[in-house]
Amino acid sequence: MSRSCIAGVLGVGLLVLGAILVLFEAPAPVVAQTEELLSPEPVLAASEVLEGKASWYGPGFHGRPTASGVPYNRQALTAAHRTLRAGTVVRVTNLRNGRSAVLLINDWGPVPEDLEIDVSEAAADVLGFREQGVTPVRIEVYRAANTSL
Repeated sequence: MSRSCIAGVLGVGLLVLGAILVLFEAPAPVVAQTEELLSPEPVLAASEVLEGKASWYGPGFHGRPTASGVPYNRQALTAAHRTLRAGTVVRVTNLRNGRSAVLLINDWGPVPEDLEIDVSEAAADVLGFREQGVTPVRIEVYRAANTSL
């Protein structure tokens, strides 16, 4: 085969290879594509901040209906409050140790007037005051039932 023929075959081969590379070009890295889609995490502002004492309720109420009609589950992150409606989302912070939890208000209470909120047994564990029974807390109200932020 002559040199010109070999050069022609190589040229055509390179053209075909180039076309294949263009057709099957590797996609851009996923990271670059994902970064464009990410937006900053929304910052939620509390509509109300309360302070007072929290207690917890557990075994004796487990399975009994709450004010919202849902059976009380001592392992759920829920709470009872006298003025916040069922469906309200709150962040409760233990002022003694700084631990906090996001809880759903689903019951009415607590009955003793000197307590601001009654939390579930699981919430008391997360907040770190189950052994003490009562602790000072800050309650940030984020969303009331049937309302928007």
